[in-house]
Amino acid sequence: MRRGKNCGLLIAGGGVAGCFAALAMARLRPEAAMVLVGEEVRFGGGSGMLVLDAGLSAEERDLLRPVVARSWDACYVALPSRSRKLKLASHLVTTEAIHQAVADALPDRCARNAKVVAIRDDSLLLPGGESIAGTGALDARGWAQQTTLEIAWRHRTARTCRFADPHRVDLPVLADLTLETGGCGHFTCIPIDGHTLRIERIDYSRSSEGGADGPDRIEDYVGRRRWHDGEPRKAESSSRPIALGGDFAAYWRIGGARVAKLGARGGFSHPFTGSALPDALRTGLALTRQSDLSGAALHDLFEAEAAALWKRREYYRGVNRLLLDRGAPALAALYDLDSSLLERFFAEQLGLFDRRKILAALGG
Repeated sequence: MRRGKNCGLLIAGGGVAGCFAALAMARLRPEAAMVLVGEEVRFGGGSGMLVLDAGLSAEERDLLRPVVARSWDACYVALPSRSRKLKLASHLVTTEAIHQAVADALPDRCARNAKVVAIRDDSLLLPGGESIAGTGALDARGWAQQTTLEIAWRHRTARTCRFADPHRVDLPVLADLTLETGGCGHFTCIPIDGHTLRIERIDYSRSSEGGADGPDRIEDYVGRRRWHDGEPRKAESSSRPIALGGDFAAYWRIGGARVAKLGARGGFSHPFTGSALPDALRTGLALTRQSDLSGAALHDLFEAEAAALWKRREYYRGVNRLLLDRGAPALAALYDLDSSLLERFFAEQLGLFDRRKILAALGG
């Protein structure tokens, strides 16, 4: 980083929002000066993720393609009443691939393990009072703990297991609700190869404290599925905020009234899964179409986009409240809907009849 000089576009945050903003600019606006500053040791966020293809445009798929490890054209859902195969395409994205893509695309325009103390509309403040100056800045550092929103949480515990015998899971298991004992949650299984599975325990809760029993529940799940002689790796745990309501305009002013924000910090995350990746693709491409990269212009662009998304996603916040109130039976009812309706649900392309049908299934 060229401290003391104008470095052009400044992107703070090495998670998916910051990385895809930088990767989109490197591909489509290679002439633009830019610096990506990540606070973690690696770029790309904490762990790999399953991304549903529903709702992605051709341009978004093209931006995602270099970091996709595997793709499938369908997935399974296991319910207490039946098991289903859904025509929902999905992709496995690994943080290793994101990290490598950033290193290849921005070899001299990125820095990691660099603490950012504060962000102004055209500069980043580093420890010790040093700063990086630029044309405009984007804050993509992840969820801001202080909030004016009503929040629920999606707690996730993940473990990658390699088994001596083939696990015989040929497609991702989007949701397995057959072993539930209460609450609102499910298991997810992602096949890495014929002997390796990434198993995730997902729990939805109104409490920020949750998921502590995730490793034990995964171990129990593996045993009850009769997968033996596994070599489990250490479990990873994370929590994503799921918005239920609140003062979104006030939330956007937290951390700097005129600083542009991306990712969960800016309210850019899927309203049901909490994943920042689908919105990260869209905001990254929107950034490449912006001719004015000044801090003020970036703020106005992404504040307007975030406000429009918040309004459009009000229905999903109502669905989230129903699921939290009614627990696993409502979650099972959601995943029991027909495949095309679920695809529109995840793609955020619901019609009025679709919305009524979902609410009726959930008892709303």
